[in-house]
Parts: sequence; structure tokens; C-alpha cells
Amino acid sequence: MEEIKINRIYKHYKGDMYLIEDIGYNSENGEKMVIYRSLYGDGKLWIRPYSMFFDEVNKNGQKYRFELQDIKSKR
Repeated sequence: MEEIKINRIYKHYKGDMYLIEDIGYNSENGEKMVIYRSLYGDGKLWIRPYSMFFDEVNKNGQKYRFELQDIKSKR
């Protein structure tokens, strides 16, 4: 599994871009989670299990659910 890069931009296979804010842990079971912010609309903050972040989807020309973009964040 690839390591997720904090403060970098990833593209979802549906086309939207997200900034990875941090990695957190579920307080109930210790599951590792990705915390990320949408770079569209109202900039909502989202969380997803780390294990799901790189699920293979093979849709819209993209192999994985999220793929790192060569765009540097100013944060």
C-alpha cells in the first residue's frame, strides 16, 4: 500500500480534488483514517479509512480511488 502524503492534492476518480489534511485514528477501534478537505464547494472536511483510500476502481481512466497529483499545496 502506498503511503499517503500530507498537505498534497489527490484526485478522486470522479474528478474532484482534495487536500490531505492529516492522518487520524478512530477512538473506538484504533482504525487509521485519512482526513481530507474538498477543494470545491464549501470545502468540507471528510474522513475515510486509510485502507480504502487506494482501492482499485479502474474508472474514468484512473486505477485507484484517489491518485496523487503533481500540484504542491501552499500550506
